[in-house]
Amino acid sequence: MPSQTHTQLSYLIPAPEDGVVRLLRETPANEQALARLERGGPSVLSVAELLQILLDSRSDPLLPLRLLNHWGNLSELAHASPSDLMTIEGMSRIRLARLRAGVELGRRMLTEPFQNRPIIRSPADAAELLMPEMAGLEQEQMRVLLLNTKNHVVGMSLIYQGSVHTTVIRVSELFRDAIRQNCSAIIVAHSHPSGDPSPSPDDVSSTMEIVKSGKLLDITVMDHLVIGNAGRWISLKERGLGF
Repeated sequence: MPSQTHTQLSYLIPAPEDGVVRLLRETPANEQALARLERGGPSVLSVAELLQILLDSRSDPLLPLRLLNHWGNLSELAHASPSDLMTIEGMSRIRLARLRAGVELGRRMLTEPFQNRPIIRSPADAAELLMPEMAGLEQEQMRVLLLNTKNHVVGMSLIYQGSVHTTVIRVSELFRDAIRQNCSAIIVAHSHPSGDPSPSPDDVSSTMEIVKSGKLLDITVMDHLVIGNAGRWISLKERGLGF
């Protein structure tokens, strides 16, 4: 968050958009889902875009929307029978196989023993996990690592992505997945498109608000990392800023 930005704290969660409108808004004509994934990582993509890549449906971009409109959400889609899936226009045996394989990978990840998941013992551990997707981004991003009581990483959420001129932190969204997954702690991280990870006054003030909100929710904010480029990052906790 460069110093010239103005940080706003809002507890409002925007209303969900229509699937078609969202897909069109998030996928400009000159930038397909694959390019967006390569630039910002998979968490910046909509569900429809992720399905488009998984099913290789570039020749039929409406297939993901047909699936989502028919089953309503990912949980129902994951439990759909192969015969029912094959009734959807555009589905094929190879696309069905890819979808079922993707669902099974997700299931195995959720049932994987916690001891096989990354564990955060220091700010460097968190930075190593975040740098591959956040370093060198052209747009500012804020992400949250979700941790259990033993500091195993149980998930990572993209909270915000936008221009360097407008930064909006929705505190309700920042803690939303942590509350849903009953996490005991989080680590917040955001990138500086300039490449310089030096924290700004806004970074410090927003950290104070986030830490305060975490205490109210009984969720420990373990750290706030600023990610630059060329392997550079800064821990606000280590510097005693905002904590």
